[in-house]
Amino acid sequence: MPANADNATHSSLEQTNTKLHHTPYILVVDDEPDIRNLLQEILEDEGYEVAIAENGETARHLHRQRRPDLILLDIWMPDVDGITLLKEWSEEGVLPMPVIMMSGHGTVETAVEATRLGAYDFIEKPLSLAKLLLTVEHALEADKLHRENQGLRRHNYTDHEPIGKSTLMQRLREQIKRIAEHESWVLIQGEPGTGMKTIAHYLHGCSTHHDRPFIDVNIAALDEASASNTLFGNESNNKVQYGLLDQANGGTLFLQDIAELDLASQGKLASALKNKSFNRLDGDTAVPLYLRIIAATHQDLQKRVEQGLFRQDLFYILNVMPISAPALREHREDIPELLNYYTSIYVDQEKLPYRKFSMAAQNKLRNHDWPGNIRELMNLVQRLLITSAGNEINLEEVDNAIGDQTELSSSTGSPSGHFNMPLREARDQFEKEYFQHQLQENNGSVGKVAQIAGIERTHLYRKLRTLGIDPKNPFKDK
Repeated sequence: MPANADNATHSSLEQTNTKLHHTPYILVVDDEPDIRNLLQEILEDEGYEVAIAENGETARHLHRQRRPDLILLDIWMPDVDGITLLKEWSEEGVLPMPVIMMSGHGTVETAVEATRLGAYDFIEKPLSLAKLLLTVEHALEADKLHRENQGLRRHNYTDHEPIGKSTLMQRLREQIKRIAEHESWVLIQGEPGTGMKTIAHYLHGCSTHHDRPFIDVNIAALDEASASNTLFGNESNNKVQYGLLDQANGGTLFLQDIAELDLASQGKLASALKNKSFNRLDGDTAVPLYLRIIAATHQDLQKRVEQGLFRQDLFYILNVMPISAPALREHREDIPELLNYYTSIYVDQEKLPYRKFSMAAQNKLRNHDWPGNIRELMNLVQRLLITSAGNEINLEEVDNAIGDQTELSSSTGSPSGHFNMPLREARDQFEKEYFQHQLQENNGSVGKVAQIAGIERTHLYRKLRTLGIDPKNPFKDK
């Protein structure tokens, strides 16, 4: 291993020894010293991490410096009032964290304005500390549930543990549990569809910061122009837009398809991870970094380093604890359990009719090569539950379904057909075929396809426009 690789690994190990912030971070903004000091003392006694600001300008600085999980904000202050700060921090009535307003001379109009700007609640002074603590607890819980609900819609059935009773899968779960006890960064490598997101969720769930944010991003869905802004955020026009590093602070940031990150953003990410801090775009305030990074890829990162497509320092920083996601053909004995699991999922959550797989059908599927791994199995189960008749899925139906998949692969161009193209052209062609297929399968529903693909709906609309795809008629040339 080269000397610089040793240095990078040593730096990353030093970083990952930094303890994550497991407790919510609250910013208290009030110009009355007795109130803010009392609130700080009480909230810290309750186990929260607290910062205090005596005026609006200090609040602005602390808000830029680190994203709070909650803000207690006084309305009347000598320099900048709380409503003005709310307007600065609010994006069309949506705040990046819950804000509880406090005032001794509040009016109905002020409370209505604060609520319109996204404030969670409005508490009058003199403060009832019991009520305030309850409101803080409820606000944090509501924010957590909101994020979890967003995540459930986006993750599409991946929030379970890796399924299977085979020796291979038992060893995988034990390995994940051991790694979760520490705060090292993790690199997951495996074929597409092997459940790398499930592994990342399971690792986060087994860790001591399981109640903190789990933020994931599909790097392949970002273009070069948006990657840095998405990861690092920005401070343009006197407003702070928190990026994913901010949002994941104290928890886990899962970087899917890390090999697709452009070289410029790779450099910024490597610098941030080595220095344990980062600057938002157009910002001059260093933001401390306390989080676990889990990166995933189906590409050979070592080979991409040799080809000059991936930074060597970032590879060694991320590859502290490697995990290999096994291909489905390596644990075929788990296929009956996986069939039952996903059948139950689709029956319970999508209200599809229950059908069981015959023994002949299961044996056929155990001998299938599964080039698409677990994702292919999920899609097959869903299709057969929809198209099959009767209570049992038989061998003939399975043969036809597998044949349909092979035919679809041939008609849209097999992966090997893209090997002679330049990388960007091959990627665009694959993306076009992928989204055309998903839109056809989901009756043109952009929302459903966004869930399946794991990207935001607004980004998918832009992507479809770029690829010239009409959601309602995906195979029609524009």
